[in-house]
Amino acid sequence: MLALFDSRNGRRSPADFAGAPLPPEIVWLDLLRPETEEIAFVARTTGLDVPNFEELSEIESSSRLRRRNGALYLSAPLIFRADSDRLLATPVGFVLTRERLITVRFEELTAFAAFAAGDFAAAGAGSAAVFAGLMDAITGRLADILEKIAADLDDVSHRLFHVPASEPLEPQAPARASADLRIILRRVGHSGDLVSKIRDSLLGIGRIVPFAATGAGEWLSPETKQRLDTVRQDVVSLSDYDTHLVNKVQLLLDATLGLINVEQNNIIKVLTIVSVVGIPPTLVASIYGMNFKGMPELGWSWGYPYGLAVIGLSAVLPLLWFKWRGWY
Repeated sequence: MLALFDSRNGRRSPADFAGAPLPPEIVWLDLLRPETEEIAFVARTTGLDVPNFEELSEIESSSRLRRRNGALYLSAPLIFRADSDRLLATPVGFVLTRERLITVRFEELTAFAAFAAGDFAAAGAGSAAVFAGLMDAITGRLADILEKIAADLDDVSHRLFHVPASEPLEPQAPARASADLRIILRRVGHSGDLVSKIRDSLLGIGRIVPFAATGAGEWLSPETKQRLDTVRQDVVSLSDYDTHLVNKVQLLLDATLGLINVEQNNIIKVLTIVSVVGIPPTLVASIYGMNFKGMPELGWSWGYPYGLAVIGLSAVLPLLWFKWRGWY
């Protein structure tokens, strides 16, 4: 799908310019999952090459940041929400010239939709102003996602550490505790994956903005330069905040795995106590089960109650010893 944006009249239809050159008022051409005819239309009317998915997916800096025939070819991975409600990364391309901005993307992006719906009219005339406004919208979207991740991590942290150290923990069924910890582990892992994807997007935007400010510096207005500098500073601050969230994710992962180890150790301790408590009664029962002829207890009238009492006492004494040692 191809959308054209007029600095005076907003969104325009490509059909209005079939076989005709684009007027100078068309400052932004947005390609979403472009068809062959749409790519040909953009190439004919602008004289610029439209990068494909493979070119935009390259990770080398020389492939993501290029200047050719006076045009800046830029690309960065941005995150989007898939049909499964998961956030995934997709490559996005920008072709910036003095007259026009061309964007190439293959997924619906919230930042693009919000910018086209409201902020485009306030961005100002000129392709560079539109580019700066779009970078600002993308950065704001990434900031919103980081805020949601931080709130989710705070909730997980509250669930893990909500009991003060001076208060004893309430007993909880092992199965329920294990299920809760597995849920928390998945949530923390999901947040860590999102933080990593956002980190890639911030790195891409952090490279694009200074490169564009330098490569297009001769035809950037002072207002646009100031806005790009503001976006650059925002990206730096968001990168620092992203690093903080990475550290918090690692802390919560370590804490969750530590609690899982504690639960496993508790289970092993119970099994150990049960096995140790069962050994003395088994020994006593096996001794009196040998039925030797010379065994004096066999002739006692109270021999059977005596054997049961010894078996019970041999089971209670280890329990008392474990209790005295503080094992449970």
